[in-house]
Amino acid sequence: MRRTIFNEDHEAFRQMIRDFIEAEVAPVYEDWENAGHPPRGFYNKLGELGVFGIQVPEEYGGAGETSFKYQLIVSEECARAGVSFGGYGVHVNLVLPYLLKYGSEDQKKRWLPDFVSGDMMTAIAMTEPGTGSDLAGMQTTARKDGDHYVLNGAKTFITGGVLADRVLVVARTSPPTAENRRAGLSILVVDTGSEGYSVGRKLEKIGLRSSDTAELAFQDVRVPVEDLLGEEGRGFEYLVHNLAEERLGIAASSYASAAAAVQFAKRYVQERNVFGKPVASFQNTKFVLAECATEVEAAQSMVDRAVEALDAGELTPADAAKVKLFCTEVQARVVDKCLQLHGGYGYILEYPIARLYTDARVTRIYGGTSEVLKTIIAKDLGV
Repeated sequence: MRRTIFNEDHEAFRQMIRDFIEAEVAPVYEDWENAGHPPRGFYNKLGELGVFGIQVPEEYGGAGETSFKYQLIVSEECARAGVSFGGYGVHVNLVLPYLLKYGSEDQKKRWLPDFVSGDMMTAIAMTEPGTGSDLAGMQTTARKDGDHYVLNGAKTFITGGVLADRVLVVARTSPPTAENRRAGLSILVVDTGSEGYSVGRKLEKIGLRSSDTAELAFQDVRVPVEDLLGEEGRGFEYLVHNLAEERLGIAASSYASAAAAVQFAKRYVQERNVFGKPVASFQNTKFVLAECATEVEAAQSMVDRAVEALDAGELTPADAAKVKLFCTEVQARVVDKCLQLHGGYGYILEYPIARLYTDARVTRIYGGTSEVLKTIIAKDLGV
């Protein structure tokens, strides 16, 4: 079916991203995976290309676009090439919405120009050892001491944590109340060069190997009060508000991964001969690809509708939960089937389908597990 959400400007942007990947990423991507992240200077190249600043207002050095469609295009083109931009997704899709909505004018002036150029890379630190999705149970604290907060605690599974220059750290600034376990949480924008801030292990993952993921520790880290994001004690409210866009971002990359898997599999079965004829000529192959293509088109339609809703300010938490749940489950099924069509070669990492397979598993976990999303959807249904 004809897709209608993109215009000529979007397609010109797509071609620019495609050319950039071909010239700057694909030839060295294996090196990034071996290192566990791109070289730091790569993010400055993205800054020069303008992709960090698309949604940043012009007065802070950005393009002033408000649409999520450009981020969708980046997801599609990375998946098409079987590559990743490392910490790009967290920097743009997770952190930027917090800075734009809750940052003060002073904070935006201080941080956004370097955000746009890639001179300041960012991450967000919510998860702690032993807490997982239960943010109300976090133990990291920040107590007021004059014109600073004193931060103590630890975080884990922090994407972009190795190379980040500033990290949005969620910490407890006051105890929870009897009525609300989530009260008392705040967000501090922490300079990673601060004394007492340390990066622990770079975690070895089964997938997303070009994206650095780390443990962080804070020992009496002094954070200026002017680096508090928004108001003290409203951190959980802020997190919930931005979850819809975060989950849409994951859904978009998941759908794009599934779409890429179909293309990789189609190309492979047309070229690979078994019993004297192409694998594509067997009825099973045709049926599997037909099933996958149909699921991908359904996921694409759902993502496109959700992007339009987000751009219009109408994407609800329940709708975002639905699109993430559906697209990540489609991704799991489609990538698995497409790997099967590759036979033994699908298990070899030099084939993009193998990377798509290992990368796919986490999408049903981070940004809200499938089980948590089902709870949100059921609650919205009134059951």
